[in-house]
Amino acid sequence: MNEFTSMHPKEARLLMREGRWDKPTAGMAAGYAQANLVILPKALAFDFLLFCQRNPKPCPVLDVTEPGSPVPELVAPDADLRTDLPRYRVYRNGELTEEVTRIDHLWREDMVAFLLGCSFTFEQALLDSGIPVRHIEQNSNVPMYVTNLDCAKAGRFSGPMVVSMRPIPHDQVVRAVQVTSRFPAVHGAPVHIGDPRQIGIADVNTPDFGDPVPIYPGEVPVFWACGVTPQAVAMRCKPELMITHAPGHMFITDQRDAQYGVL
Repeated sequence: MNEFTSMHPKEARLLMREGRWDKPTAGMAAGYAQANLVILPKALAFDFLLFCQRNPKPCPVLDVTEPGSPVPELVAPDADLRTDLPRYRVYRNGELTEEVTRIDHLWREDMVAFLLGCSFTFEQALLDSGIPVRHIEQNSNVPMYVTNLDCAKAGRFSGPMVVSMRPIPHDQVVRAVQVTSRFPAVHGAPVHIGDPRQIGIADVNTPDFGDPVPIYPGEVPVFWACGVTPQAVAMRCKPELMITHAPGHMFITDQRDAQYGVL
């Protein structure tokens, strides 16, 4: 365990607020839930909330802010979503226009922020069960892919599901399914196991987001729904403005991972 693994969420968020951490957050503040971020104008907020309700695997909602407020009152009431993530992406009319380390200069009084569950939350449970997590071993970002699995449409929002992949030893796949199934609020069980081509992934070594990781002999690629899905949806639906986390650069909440699990 290093100093970043054992760090309290408030300490981690302060590093980001002060511009001293702009890297992926996997393994940081171990034991505390991390979240994906989506920020939209209020005029689009209901449609997006409905989209999340209809697509709970990729978009499980942990918190929604009041219009104009950057404070996630339920999961981290002293945080500021404008500064407390390491990297943000800004989409304008469906185009990724910039990646920045803070968004206070872009904030508007009609902004509504959504925090969505993240699979980083169940990774500690995988590790505790003796199941390797390759991107943590390699200190890299989790590989993520746009699939041919369509999300349910809601209002203006529609598009493909994005998945994250972890190579799992063949004899531990069933256990990995059991462990992650206990975390339905943070993507839960895998959506696909095995051949990536069956879900539209032509080359598993070339992720659409994140970093490639090796799959060793005797391992199976296992795919979980991913909270980067709204970014793929933004590219299709082209909202006037959508701000998200940069893939792998998550918001760290004050909530314990265990609060999102079931026995």
